Amino acid sequence: MTATPIDAALKATVLSEALPYIRRFHGKTIVVKYGGNAMTDEGLKRSFARDVVLLRLVGMHPVVVHGGGPQIEQLLGRLGKKGVFVQGMRVTDDETMDVVEMVLGGQVNKDVVTLINQAGGKAVGLTGQDGGFVRARKMLLRSDDKSDEMVDIGQVGEIESIDPSVISTLEQGGFIPVVAPIGVGADGASFNINADLVAGKLAEVLRAEKLVVMTNTPGVLDKAGNLLTGLTPRQVDELFADGTIHGGMLPKISAALDAAKGGVKSVHIIDGRVEHALLLEILTDQGIGTLIRNH
Repeated sequence: MTATPIDAALKATVLSEALPYIRRFHGKTIVVKYGGNAMTDEGLKRSFARDVVLLRLVGMHPVVVHGGGPQIEQLLGRLGKKGVFVQGMRVTDDETMDVVEMVLGGQVNKDVVTLINQAGGKAVGLTGQDGGFVRARKMLLRSDDKSDEMVDIGQVGEIESIDPSVISTLEQGGFIPVVAPIGVGADGASFNINADLVAGKLAEVLRAEKLVVMTNTPGVLDKAGNLLTGLTPRQVDELFADGTIHGGMLPKISAALDAAKGGVKSVHIIDGRVEHALLLEILTDQGIGTLIRNH
């Protein structure tokens, strides 16, 4: 089908609108936390892969950190287990850790790499264990009921350090790193790490221009369900304090806030259910989610 003059003019306008953003972010690192519906809907998966490849082709350096909660839940169900969460974190016993490594380090990571390569990119999959680039230690959570007690949730890790050299080497070679959020302890043990935390810390260590977190909501919403944007770290702290941000959004926004405070210039919480959400947020005037600035 041939485009009408109006369609063609609209496309040209959109492309010219993207030019200043391409110029501004050329050579800059953009860390993308890939999760939610964008990982399970076939059309959204393909549009995400194309978006990432386009960003790389116009000179940006996208780094993808993926989750895989639904896929982990599916395999656990087949084994007769049900996922348990405490403060948004998955309780991870030995058997669950085996499933996490199989799903995140194997199935999901390879799927994302394949999608990006099929779209014309050069993706390389890795976990935090490769080159020991994500060092972790056991995470203990403070009890909701008794503030002086700590809760052990198994092989769940918090990040001790990240060595950016593996990612930097891949970027310099024109590759798109695709990272599964599994870390390694001092004794070689594997740790399941929340993907939002890995994405946030990686953005900080790489001195990324942007951290983009894909979710199943339009962004950060107030108590009336209205989208909030242009937030400062102080305003986000206030939303935590009054309970506006709660549940599964807690680790997501905590990681985003830490990244903003740690020097990432801007953090975007966007709706991964929107086709080409990544391009709309990075290359257009409108943007489609919540922007958190680092000051």
